[in-house]
Amino acid sequence: MSLVARLLEENGICTVIMGSAKDIVEYCGVPRYLYTDYPLGNPCGKPYDPVNQKEIVDMALDLLVSATAARTTVQTPFVWDDISEWKDNFMKVDASNIEMLRELGRQRMAAQAAEKEKQCF
Repeated sequence: MSLVARLLEENGICTVIMGSAKDIVEYCGVPRYLYTDYPLGNPCGKPYDPVNQKEIVDMALDLLVSATAARTTVQTPFVWDDISEWKDNFMKVDASNIEMLRELGRQRMAAQAAEKEKQCF
C-alpha cells in the first residue's frame, strides 16, 4: 500500500496510510502515516469497537488535512488492552508451541496441495 500511496500522490491524489508496522511504512516514505501501536491487522481499531475505530479514522482524516510536510507520521494515543501480552507473544516460536505450529503448517500445505490439484483438472 505504501508504494501505491506514493504513486497516487505523484498523480495528485492525497493519501493517508493507516498502519501498525511503523518501521516498514516509514522506510517506504509515505506522505502521511497514522501509526497505531496495535497488533498487525488492526490499524483501524479494535475489532467490534466502533468508537475506537471512529476515533482512529477521524485522526486519519485530520492528518490528511493538517500535514504540512512530506513523510509526516502521527501516532495515535491508543493502547491495546494487554499490550505486553500481544507483543511478547507475537510470532513466538518456542518449545511450548513448536509442534503445534509444525502441525498447522503441515495441514496448511496439505490443503494448498489439494486445492492446487483441484485447479489442475
